[in-house]
Amino acid sequence: MPLYEHVFIARQDLSNTQAEGLVEHFSAVLTDNGGKIVESEYWGVKTMAYKINKNRKGHYAFLKTDAPSAAVQEMERLMRLHDDVMRVLTIKVDAHGEGPSVQMQKRDERERGDRDDRGGFGGERRERPSFGGDRPDRGDRGADRGPRR
Repeated sequence: MPLYEHVFIARQDLSNTQAEGLVEHFSAVLTDNGGKIVESEYWGVKTMAYKINKNRKGHYAFLKTDAPSAAVQEMERLMRLHDDVMRVLTIKVDAHGEGPSVQMQKRDERERGDRDDRGGFGGERRERPSFGGDRPDRGDRGADRGPRR
C-alpha cells in the first residue's frame, strides 16, 4: 500500500483533548477503510503565518499512514466537511522517516535549552559593543535641527 503523511490544522478554540480526539477520530476512519496508522503526533497550538477563518492560531496534528488511496480520500473528505478542521495537507512519500518529526525535534531542543546552532545557549557568549550611553555614530540630535514641518 502507498505511504502518506498528513498534516491538519484544527480551530484554536478547541481544547487539547478535543484536538487529540480529532486525531483519533480520523485515524479510526482510515483504519475502518483498510488503512493503517504508522505514527501520529499532536504538535500543539501554533501561530500561523496568516489568518484562516479569522483564527490566528491552530492545533496542528501529523499522521504517518500506510493506506489505500480510497481510504485516504474518504478521510480527507470527512476532514474537509468537519467544522473544526481548517486546513488539510496530504503528501504521498516513498518512505517514512525514522524517529520524531522535525517539529517534535524542535520542541525537544527548546525544552532542553540547546540552542548552540544559532549561537544562543550552550556556545560561546557573544558580546555586543558598548557605546557608553550616547552613540557617537549618530551625531548631535539636539533641538537646533530647524523648524518642524
